Amino acid sequence: MSGTPDSFRSMMRKYVQRLRQPFVALAHDTFMALVAFLLSMWFATELRYNLDLTSFIPPEALAQALGSFGVMAAVVFWLMGLYRGIWRYASISDMIAIVRAVSVLVLVYLGAMFMVTRLDFVPRSSLVIVWFLLIFFLAGPRLLYRWLKDRSHFTIFDRSGEQALPVLLVGFGDGAEIFIREMARERNPDFKVLGVIDEKGYRIGQRLHGVQVLGDLKDIPSLLEKLKQRKRAVQKFILTKEDFDPQLLRQLLDIAERQGLSLNRLPRLTELKHGESASRFEPRPIAIEDLLGRPQTVLDRDGMRDMIAGRCILVTGAGGSIGQELVRQLASFHPEQLILVDHSEYALYAIDLELQESFPDLQKEAVLASIRIASRLDSIFEQYRPDLVFHAAALKHVPMVEMNPTEGVITNVIGSRNVADACRKYGVQAMIMISTDKAINPTNIMGATKRLAESYCQALDVEEAAKTHLSSQDEDQPVPQSTRFMTVRFGNVLGSTGSVVPLFQRQLERGGPLTVTHPDVTRYFMTIREAVELVLQASVLGLHGRRGRAAPEGGYRGRIFVLDMGKPVKITDLAVKMIRLAGLRPHEDVEIAYTGLRPGEKLFEELFHGGEPVLPTAHKEIFLGTPRLSPLASLTENLKKLEDLARADEKEATIALLGDLVPEYAPPHHDRPHDRQKESKEPVVIAPSR
Repeated sequence: MSGTPDSFRSMMRKYVQRLRQPFVALAHDTFMALVAFLLSMWFATELRYNLDLTSFIPPEALAQALGSFGVMAAVVFWLMGLYRGIWRYASISDMIAIVRAVSVLVLVYLGAMFMVTRLDFVPRSSLVIVWFLLIFFLAGPRLLYRWLKDRSHFTIFDRSGEQALPVLLVGFGDGAEIFIREMARERNPDFKVLGVIDEKGYRIGQRLHGVQVLGDLKDIPSLLEKLKQRKRAVQKFILTKEDFDPQLLRQLLDIAERQGLSLNRLPRLTELKHGESASRFEPRPIAIEDLLGRPQTVLDRDGMRDMIAGRCILVTGAGGSIGQELVRQLASFHPEQLILVDHSEYALYAIDLELQESFPDLQKEAVLASIRIASRLDSIFEQYRPDLVFHAAALKHVPMVEMNPTEGVITNVIGSRNVADACRKYGVQAMIMISTDKAINPTNIMGATKRLAESYCQALDVEEAAKTHLSSQDEDQPVPQSTRFMTVRFGNVLGSTGSVVPLFQRQLERGGPLTVTHPDVTRYFMTIREAVELVLQASVLGLHGRRGRAAPEGGYRGRIFVLDMGKPVKITDLAVKMIRLAGLRPHEDVEIAYTGLRPGEKLFEELFHGGEPVLPTAHKEIFLGTPRLSPLASLTENLKKLEDLARADEKEATIALLGDLVPEYAPPHHDRPHDRQKESKEPVVIAPSR
């Protein structure tokens, strides 16, 4: 007899497993339909005729009516998909499906029995009664089963205090609801939710699946103390909202640090891996992007779609950080064809594979090529005839370009010229060049090369506008297609290759120190996603303006779009935040070391030249700069000289000519803006405040 309990448990497990099978559920529902039918007939005869059921209807007629109802119930329930859901997860949608199926069953039975028997032995009121009874008999067991399962899990959850980590959820909403529900379903949950913090304070005192909303952000210190006194000490905060305001997030991080707690967040849906259930997510560390990010801006997505959909789009530097994000966002707007150009084999392979997995129906071509070779670009443009070109290919790392000046010139200046000339030759509708704030008052070769590339695109844009204007005045000549040359300028992007954030992450993994060049050095930062969204928005403005809004006086030709980067961030503060996000203490657990400014590095970056008029656009986060213009003819001639010097690796002569072509840039042996900034410790020009 010792094996009897095990046998019984095994039998019960098998029985529970069988209940999940659709045919067993169908048998249950059919049986309930028969019971509901009999009860409805009994109620109808008792209420209306005050007779026994068998006195009102002959037994053989009752059996026929009952059998017909049972068969029809089984067929209707199966055809209407009642068994696609799982009782364990019964929800409102399942209840609606039950109401729909029962309604169809009653109508079908009414029509069929009226045609066969004229409903001689079926009281009309029984059909109304059976409708209510059957909904109750089908929905009740499902809800009861789910309640029992959830209740049992809550019981286990409450007993697992020693294993589960006590947490407070910050943010009342769908994320908190899903997290609490999923923890309730786990047999051995990792987290024990002690309460919810509503940052807006609207839901205090309410409950979410039995978990109380305890207070708002200012109440956290007192709540933590009360919970500690009850021996329910919180060990972690979990942020449950995607759009949590960065300023409030920084306050929460300060509270967490003072209390010695860690701070995590639930993943965004866009961060879930392919095939990963949205309801089975784990809290993740707060990233520096969460602290420095800004509220979502309103974008003209319809305009972006009109600009991209059904067109051939070419992206240079498609394997780089900016290029990859550009490609992802462009692919989401359904271009007719997407041409990916990059000189790095692995980077091109990686983004091509990602697109193949994420956008399997997208027509795309991965082209291995260097923008430094004009003939190669010529063959690419002739083959694919792109409508739009996004030029993101460049050498961007300041110290590397400083050590290899001729390579920087060939890629950033001559390569950009090659792309622009190909766009003009093959009638591309628009070329959008990605530039940098380092092009303003450049103190390094990288910034100077980007400013010279900007100048060439400006000159071409003005030349194309003049060509179109002259042709339009001659009625006998067709107006040629005018290529737009647009430049979008912005600062540093978080997490890009070679940027400071990945460097700090590597240094943290090694235990520090985090290296900062100067205590006062500041930079503008923006997430890659934000930057690319605004690049696309600026492209829409440059091509089509904005619905209902006119372009500024003088139009967009020859001007540069500048993204509002918000407030500059001290790199030291950035290092401190990253140390704190890792759960460590700055200057105690991890040191911050100052290494001195690198060659060509500024203390402060600028988004506008001091002499540039700054104009607003129809979008509040995009401005217009109007740097000086250079005549196209002389610029073309000088770029040819610069190319000859750079390809001959004449470093000194190349740098000297670069300084002549970019007056704001002073080569190292001159009085440089870099030195003036070190003395003033103030930026020459700051970005306009929003």
